Amino acid sequence: MASKLEGNGLFESSRMMLPEHKEAIIKYSVEEKRRQRIDLDEQELEQINIALYQSMKHRVAITIKMYHPFEYPKVIGVVDRIDRQLGRFRVDGEWFILGDIEEVEFEEI
Repeated sequence: MASKLEGNGLFESSRMMLPEHKEAIIKYSVEEKRRQRIDLDEQELEQINIALYQSMKHRVAITIKMYHPFEYPKVIGVVDRIDRQLGRFRVDGEWFILGDIEEVEFEEI
């Protein structure tokens, strides 16, 4: 018993982890994987706008890379409608936020 009280013996002999510490470790590992939002300059935003309008006008399929904190989602299809007032656009009947667009590419035929 005396050996446990010498040096760091008490903590080395204990392998218990507090629930608060376990939660903090899990939270840290999740936050470590979080993506940062990309800041687009005016030229990139203009190219995105042109691509969206061309897809809507000419019914051309495009691939839109969207922001998500933990994933890399892509929207593939033809833009049906753009609602500037609410800041959203519709592809195949589903609405998406314009501010979440990171990149736009035209689909290869």
